[in-house]
Amino acid sequence: MRVQLDGEVDIAGFRAQARQLLAAGVRPELVQWTTSAQTSDLFAQDCASQAPAVIDAHCGLPQAVAPLPRVPAAFIELCESVVLHSDPQRFALMYQLLWRLAHEPGLRHDPLDEDMLRAQQMAKAVRHDIHKMRAFVRFREVPDDAAPGGVRHVAWFEPMHHIVQANAPWFMRRFTQMNWVLLTPRCCAAWDGSKLTFRPGASREEAPAADAGEQHWLTYYRSIFNPARLKLAMMQKEMPRKYWHNLPEASLISSLAAQAMARAGGMIDEAPTQPVRKVSRLARPARPAIPLIIESPDELKQATQNCRDCPIGATATQAVNGDGPQRAKLMFVGEQPGDQEDLAGRAFVGPAGHLFQRALERLGIRRDEIFVTNAVRHFKFELRGKRRIHKTPTQAEAAACLHWLEREIQWVQPHALVALGATASRSLLGRSVAVMSERGRWHTSPGGLPVMVTVHPSALLRMDPHLQPAAFEQFVADLALATALASPPGLHLVG
Repeated sequence: MRVQLDGEVDIAGFRAQARQLLAAGVRPELVQWTTSAQTSDLFAQDCASQAPAVIDAHCGLPQAVAPLPRVPAAFIELCESVVLHSDPQRFALMYQLLWRLAHEPGLRHDPLDEDMLRAQQMAKAVRHDIHKMRAFVRFREVPDDAAPGGVRHVAWFEPMHHIVQANAPWFMRRFTQMNWVLLTPRCCAAWDGSKLTFRPGASREEAPAADAGEQHWLTYYRSIFNPARLKLAMMQKEMPRKYWHNLPEASLISSLAAQAMARAGGMIDEAPTQPVRKVSRLARPARPAIPLIIESPDELKQATQNCRDCPIGATATQAVNGDGPQRAKLMFVGEQPGDQEDLAGRAFVGPAGHLFQRALERLGIRRDEIFVTNAVRHFKFELRGKRRIHKTPTQAEAAACLHWLEREIQWVQPHALVALGATASRSLLGRSVAVMSERGRWHTSPGGLPVMVTVHPSALLRMDPHLQPAAFEQFVADLALATALASPPGLHLVG
């Protein structure tokens, strides 16, 4: 039985066909997975459109006869990484794991399973390739009359896996003000300042030659090279030789390494220098004028991006304001953006946001009917390895953000507010709040608006799994009370 997907990264097509095959009881060894890239050489198929996959008309697939089993959310995330791998057997491996998860419940708890280890190694290789692409892409200026300023930045890179489409949004955020084109053998990405587009792969000959800026970069690289700290083995581990032929600084490594011992000896022989101590007061940058009344979300966004009233703003990716309609009758206020919200620029899109969305759906409330925001505008975190772990903002940091929240409330003009957690409750009520003893009750804000206090959805995620169902039902009950006050019978949540 042959199943043809529409492209090398057609995860949507794979999920649809895998669900159908699993429901029909088709065993993995009976399925041959192919992509349009394996049947046509016309295009680089990572860039193919994501149309639904098609099953070979001769396969004779029976209709589904059993309900689909539930699979762990971690398996879905694993599939989204494995599908980017270059191994042609990756789809067969993922379907085999799906079949086994459905028929071998203990598999999810087996850390040494050969198939699962293979899939995890493939996902790790994809993440490594994504990281190396971000580290080793070098843009060069190319004259282009069609680009703003008459210049377009072009780079050439040779990834090991099908990662261009997954990685391009990072380059879009990192180089937002730049018009750029990223050329690779499998797929090319381009950003014109407003739209991200993809096209089939290119050849090495299309990559631009060295430009004037590259000489400045090489001069800088020579100046920062420290011969006393040279560790060739570690350098080659972090910057493998397979990437060197596309890195301009690679031409300097051999000569700089050869001279390292002599230069280090010369540094040791030199007499010490006495530092010149001079203390001068740095001029504080002028703080941009902040309007007393916010006329639009765009005006608020522009103002909060420049906010440095507390240290959090200097380390976060961006300020995250609320979203929703003006005059929404109900406004939900959380604590602060999380890791995913900080990257996406939108409130409540991470794990806590998904749980919050489930509660809204239970009550029949659409997300676009309400306004959702946070008391603090920036993500406060601490690094643990490569992960950014949430840290609770201090009272001073929340107080520094309070005027942004007040301006947002002034623009939305809600009928009622729902404080999700202690930080939001303190910001809205102006006092410390014992959330568990005061939840589900109405209070009045200093501005005269009714405020319902309840727990933050993230608190439910941290609970013992056996206690989560009951806690979620109580959370839904709190939101139902808030909805009843903000939206009398017969009225919508948006006025």
